[in-house]
Amino acid sequence: MSAQETVALVLAQAPAPPQDPGGQGEDFGKSSPLGLVLLIVFAIAVVFLIRSMTKHLKKVPTVFDEDKANAAAPAHVKRAEAEAAKKAESEPEEAEAKTSESESEPEPGEPAEATAKTSETKSSGAKAE
Repeated sequence: MSAQETVALVLAQAPAPPQDPGGQGEDFGKSSPLGLVLLIVFAIAVVFLIRSMTKHLKKVPTVFDEDKANAAAPAHVKRAEAEAAKKAESEPEEAEAKTSESESEPEPGEPAEATAKTSETKSSGAKAE
């Protein structure tokens, strides 16, 4: 036998089985009664969760009507919506006052001539209306 044949024969042989078969002892694959009890408990829990979910889903309307939703809304939600509407009405007035003040002041880095031209254009547009 040559050296090449010996190397090929050694490499082709299957490795020897290890002493520890990787946790697969004599009890591998066997389940205990505790596992069966746990499986039954999980199955019962899933059944109750599905029943509860279907009850809640039956309460959900198929069509959402805004009038009914507003009528069913709690009082604190209605008050919050009313306050938000009042703020929204007052904010445009404040925004107009702020924009008129900022129009007269030049922006940092902006030449004063550009500010004057935009002011003249806006004032002439206001006169035309």
